[in-house]
Amino acid sequence: MQTIKAAVCHAFGDPLVIEDILIAPPGMGEVEVTLEAVAICHSDISYASGAWGGFLPAVYGHEAAGVITALGEGAGEFNVGDPVVVTLIRACGTCPSCAGGKPTICETPYDTVKGPLRTADGEPLEQAMACGAFAEKVVVSHRQIVKIPQSMPKDVASLLSCGVITGVGAAVNAAALRPGQDVVVIGAGGVGLNAIQGARIAGARRIVAVDMTEEKLDIAKEFGATHGVLATLSEPWKAAYKAFGGRGADAVLITVGAIPAYDQAPRYLGRGGKAVMIGMPHSGAQASYEPVILAAVAQGMVGSKMGDVVIQRDIPWMVDLYEQGRLKLDELISGRWSLSQINEAIEDTKTGSAKRNVIMFGKD
Repeated sequence: MQTIKAAVCHAFGDPLVIEDILIAPPGMGEVEVTLEAVAICHSDISYASGAWGGFLPAVYGHEAAGVITALGEGAGEFNVGDPVVVTLIRACGTCPSCAGGKPTICETPYDTVKGPLRTADGEPLEQAMACGAFAEKVVVSHRQIVKIPQSMPKDVASLLSCGVITGVGAAVNAAALRPGQDVVVIGAGGVGLNAIQGARIAGARRIVAVDMTEEKLDIAKEFGATHGVLATLSEPWKAAYKAFGGRGADAVLITVGAIPAYDQAPRYLGRGGKAVMIGMPHSGAQASYEPVILAAVAQGMVGSKMGDVVIQRDIPWMVDLYEQGRLKLDELISGRWSLSQINEAIEDTKTGSAKRNVIMFGKD
């Protein structure tokens, strides 16, 4: 096993600790990727705070990009030296969900505690989200990675691993938006801005962003929102109706994990509209609805995990959009930090002002 540096969570809510850990070589169907960048997602912060439980100690991080430095047997059409993005979508490829084109909800379990990571003294260490990318290297399934152009900066590419595919995919795949439809996006953070981009790319007529501050609504308009509504209004859905010319939305994309946002989401919908649940509330949190209304006007609610993407199909398409200038990625990066600064970067992300903070390996 190799010794590498990683940011380790030993107790929920405590700062991460930079320390040496052990990583195994890639096994059957696996690759080793030496990372150049990993972005900080709010899911990492929620896990580290104990919102969803889990084994400790653990290495979080799942939005990464780097270069393949070792291959196991049966690792697909990849080569040492290939630049790749690394995702948390560890799909088996053969279960009913994978075979049905839904790899984000793969049914084959993977024990992240028995993965490639160990503490420096050989004790169990969780490879959180089947990734563990707050580390200099990862060993993952070859189905979790996608090759990217040599010329693409790794900090920009890392964003494709989660926030971008989740937001764009929710609009294009889960909501199945068509040209001319009207959309509300609740939350203008990293995922929300990409949901707005996805709605724009899909040809939405009007896109209403809903957030807590005018500053974030202004940013949302830079990414494609046509209107902004403050969530602090007593009845913000009425402002959205006005923006749509007196009707409700065809789709509402809920990109935050706040229960008030989930409670209010159906209020924005028009007849036959659909609420797409993307943001992840803490375990045990509950929202409430009046189902007779949804039934009477044919409204629906659906969950969307990782934008319902097939990464081998959707990430190359998004890379192409980026290269054409039609998908904003550089503008999503708020700051670049070293691994030793990860706790500062996390605190900055918690303020809500950061779109995406990226850890750059080798920056120390």
